[in-house]
Amino acid sequence: MSIANEILMYFRNQKKSSQDISISDPIDTDKDGNQLTLMDVVSCDDTVLDDVDLKIKSERLHQYIKTALDGRERLIIQMRYGIDGHTPKTQREVAEKLSISRSYVSRIEKKALGELKVMFSKPNG
Repeated sequence: MSIANEILMYFRNQKKSSQDISISDPIDTDKDGNQLTLMDVVSCDDTVLDDVDLKIKSERLHQYIKTALDGRERLIIQMRYGIDGHTPKTQREVAEKLSISRSYVSRIEKKALGELKVMFSKPNG
């Protein structure tokens, strides 16, 4: 009698769990006939951490531009990369605007980017 009860309980448990599915089991097909899983339906690209990290780094960059660069370096970086309301410009456009050579803009830009890189590489940077 106890074996019969065990078998009966087994089938009852199987019936209860017959509606259970794995997150990777196919549940439907898409318009192209590909199988869709529960994971496909409920998953999303959660970029909150990446967005927060980018915001923190952007704020640090703006602070470094203000504090680590001199006036001309700051202006060239702002103009080249479209920062603080500037429209991104080529080195030639920046050179014309500042009445200096394109190669001088290039040297100043390279030096400024190097300084910013150093700031970002500091342990508490």
